[in-house]
Amino acid sequence: MTSQLQAQVKNESATDAKIAALIKELTLEEKIGLLHANGIFSTAGVDRLGIPGLMTDDGPLGVREDVKEGWGSANLTTDSATFFPNGSALAATWNPELAYRYGHDMGEEARARKKYIMLAPAFNIARTPLCGRTYEYYSEDPFLNSRLAVQSVKGIQSQHIAACVKHFAVNNQEVERNRVSVNVDERALREIYLPAFKASITEGNAWTIMSAYNKFRDVYCSENNYLLNKVLRGEWKFKGMVISDWGGTHSTVNAANNGLDLEMGSRPPYNTYYFADKLLDSVKAGKVSMQVIDDKVRHVLWVMYHTSLSDNPPPGKINTPEHRKTVYDIAAESIVLLKNDAHLLPLKTSSIKTIAVIGDNATRTFHLGGFGAGVKAKYEVTALAGLQDRLGKTVIIKYAQGYSGAFRPSRTNANPETKPDSAMTAQAVSMAKSADVAILFIGGNREYESEGRDRKDLSLPFSEQALVDAVTAVNQNTIIVVVGGAPYDIGKIKTNNSTIIWSWYNGSENGNALADVLIGKINPSGKLPFTFPAELKDSPAHALNAYPGENLKVDYKEGILVGYRWYDTKKIEPLYCFGYGLSYSDYKISDLQTVKKTFSSNENITVTLNVKNIGKYPGKETVQLYISKTGSKVERAEKELKAFKKIMISPGVTAKVSLTVPVKDLAYYDERTGKWIVEPGEYKVLAGTSSRDIRETVNLKVN
Repeated sequence: MTSQLQAQVKNESATDAKIAALIKELTLEEKIGLLHANGIFSTAGVDRLGIPGLMTDDGPLGVREDVKEGWGSANLTTDSATFFPNGSALAATWNPELAYRYGHDMGEEARARKKYIMLAPAFNIARTPLCGRTYEYYSEDPFLNSRLAVQSVKGIQSQHIAACVKHFAVNNQEVERNRVSVNVDERALREIYLPAFKASITEGNAWTIMSAYNKFRDVYCSENNYLLNKVLRGEWKFKGMVISDWGGTHSTVNAANNGLDLEMGSRPPYNTYYFADKLLDSVKAGKVSMQVIDDKVRHVLWVMYHTSLSDNPPPGKINTPEHRKTVYDIAAESIVLLKNDAHLLPLKTSSIKTIAVIGDNATRTFHLGGFGAGVKAKYEVTALAGLQDRLGKTVIIKYAQGYSGAFRPSRTNANPETKPDSAMTAQAVSMAKSADVAILFIGGNREYESEGRDRKDLSLPFSEQALVDAVTAVNQNTIIVVVGGAPYDIGKIKTNNSTIIWSWYNGSENGNALADVLIGKINPSGKLPFTFPAELKDSPAHALNAYPGENLKVDYKEGILVGYRWYDTKKIEPLYCFGYGLSYSDYKISDLQTVKKTFSSNENITVTLNVKNIGKYPGKETVQLYISKTGSKVERAEKELKAFKKIMISPGVTAKVSLTVPVKDLAYYDERTGKWIVEPGEYKVLAGTSSRDIRETVNLKVN
């Protein structure tokens, strides 16, 4: 055992001893007081023993503003923070190092604001492109999610702030999320939906986890013995605290005995909660044992000793130049170049006199909106402001709104129809006609993509397609910038337009990063974290009529064939495939080799290859390594992502890349035995720049 590990073990046992001593001192009433909310984001402490209350904070996008009962703003001047790019933007960077910086900087801000549990990261699998929270989550792939989740958690917790990974588990739609029961076979659960949670606990060492709203196999996740006791604590040895989603607790005795530690919610009076007076009564009636209560208190105190009561906590900082650099770098690496056929990009600024910037999304901010977590951003640079800053001295930039992005859903209609505004369209067309280049900003916004509701289809909102058609008709030098956190149907734009950029709800530095991509200061390197279907009916859950379920039950009929696994295996052509993204340069992949041809199940497969930048711009390319099993005796996806690496390469330079895949990662989950099995036989290793752009293949054998 290393001296560092010895010190850690000694420290942990000293903490355990302190916790055991405190538990002896606490009265039953005081113990119960630690297990439920006493405010929207807070819990009570025990003053006489020096136990503080806990403050949680809602936030994959940053440390949210303080609120009062009823969710109204507390109207403080001290609660603004950095707005971080949304989850699918972070996933589009394919850069775990940026995920660590995201977590680290958000953790620093949380500490400065004394929020000891960050309700982040969120990484439920993108099962349907319609899910209202797709923008908050990462991707459709369990491996990509795992690599990002582990680093986000490590980053947050480096600041003695608990990461709360969410939503455990299979919370993949917002429709009826509080009542729907998800039925998924055990293999798909283990291979697709649980890996990122497992990695965040066993590798990332996350200190807290949030149970999901939905039911899993007819039992609410917040009282699900299988998920919380058998898998989380039994198999993964989780030591931390299980927190309910807000208002997501449904019983006292079942929830208490089946693994929930802390009941949160936002509606007073808090003494009426399941884990308040009712829990006290249940203990006195012998329905919940004192041992169960003490275990919960131990979990809560254990988290406190790592956060609010930790030794030598870091000081905490808000919106430093380093934080601004992190959000800029994430935004810059997340932007995806979808099409550049006419080579309009990067902009040839020396020959451009006028640019027409068109579209509501060019001036809209994204730090707030919709139902769910937002940030009172210290600042947010809009796309128009970024372009004016970078080009305003040399180019005349004119702006037309083009359409209104105002959006008010009703209970009965999540996506009300809008008609084009003829005056706005006419103004945009007239401006585009007289400009050298038109940059048209369309897509969703934070009202349109929201927690609490799913979209009804993939169509572009706000009559944007009509605006695209009208502007493109008068100016062939039209660049389309689509802003969104989830797939949209941009098939007509792909056919008719030469130049398409995909951007996101991209944080405080959004406009600066986007402008730098457009002018070529940044070479785009983002890759799509999910498949864009050509039509919604091609998407697996929709193809099989397995969304949003019937009679409050949804059956995941596609099993393991989620995302690109479905499209590739079923030979369905997507609009844009998983992992897709162009660059201003081209890269040549060659010389794919494995160190040997035959491996045993306890070995690592080391793969080497060369990547040459054959363009004229320095840039980053993401090498994606997929593995395919030939002649499997069980159902398999055609291929699965097993490794990736993002590298910076200068023009003309060849980078040698090495990737490692443990043979055990080739296993499938065998439902009959409940074990992971590495099938012996032939495998193919496929290297490429997207799931459909495979450049090199090599065969290997597993004994």
